[in-house]
Amino acid sequence: MARHAANHRCACALSRPMNRSLTPLAALYGAGARLRRAAYQQGWLKSRRLSCPVISVGNLTVGGSGKTPLVAEVAEVLLLHGYKPAILTRGYGRERGADLIALEPAPRRNPDPRTAGDEPALLARTLPQVPMVICADRFRAGQLAEERFGVDVHILDDGFQHLALARDVDLVAIDITQDVLRGAVLPAGRLREPVSALARADIVVLTRTEIQDPAATEKQVREINSQAPIFHCAMRLRNLVQAGSMQAVEPEEYFGKPVCAFCAIGNPSAFFADLRRWGFNPVAEIAFRDHHVYSPEDVRRLNGTAEEKGAVAFLTTEKDVMNLPPGLESGLPVLACAIRAEISEPEKFQQVLLAGIRRKQLGSKVAPGV
Repeated sequence: MARHAANHRCACALSRPMNRSLTPLAALYGAGARLRRAAYQQGWLKSRRLSCPVISVGNLTVGGSGKTPLVAEVAEVLLLHGYKPAILTRGYGRERGADLIALEPAPRRNPDPRTAGDEPALLARTLPQVPMVICADRFRAGQLAEERFGVDVHILDDGFQHLALARDVDLVAIDITQDVLRGAVLPAGRLREPVSALARADIVVLTRTEIQDPAATEKQVREINSQAPIFHCAMRLRNLVQAGSMQAVEPEEYFGKPVCAFCAIGNPSAFFADLRRWGFNPVAEIAFRDHHVYSPEDVRRLNGTAEEKGAVAFLTTEKDVMNLPPGLESGLPVLACAIRAEISEPEKFQQVLLAGIRRKQLGSKVAPGV
């Protein structure tokens, strides 16, 4: 249990106030980020452009912002409107191996998360009809996607800071439960670059609106970016999925029953809050560092906690299932919460997103949101 407590403290540290002792280093980091941004804006550093439009889905911070469900939602919108998208991703946290991995569309696609990365593996399973290319060089990945798969639009996963690739729509997700717009840049805080970078966003999506009122964050965004359309996004539970068999389970079977909740995501407190809001009764809430790969020892400790608390099942995230050990042995069902991003004003969201693609196709300079 001591190890679990330590891991919980590590995860929660993401939302603590900034470390003022690191402020001088943060000032240097922020200055460097601004200089890098200016170098691309002035043409001192060159952004390479793919033949097809690029939609970037990113954020301002390290840690979770609900970005992965948004990538899936954008892909679904594009498919609905007859596009053939590809997802370009770095594959954060994957083991060393091939520097480029192309995942062809295939039913029941289920790549190894240790090779592809946990979030790409989840997206590959969620969107089996969408080709994915995993490579640090997203321009090279996009070229391969266009040549091999005949795609007509790219989704750049976690791409807001990847200025080396030109994009046509910059969608930025902001988790309103984290108060990130008042935070500090790395290493004193969680920001990857100063909040002034939000001015270059074409679309802003405020996530976790099911937990907290977005009004204050929306006001902050408007002070930085007065033009970008702002949408609210709530995370909705679709169903539960049994780890291993991947069979769907009705959530109602476990409403009100004692469950042991665990996760290794950027915002664990939001996941635990969602579980309670959805109707579950987590008698234990255990958080590990983001992208944690679970060991057999972790599983034994989780089993011990669940037995001690009288839990009847484990609840976790789909991403965490990707990082559980093969041949998982647990005395209780391990159930992943399959969620979807529910965007406010979905028709307007689709219009704005598709307008950015058409601007690229027509070579137009029409302002975002038109």
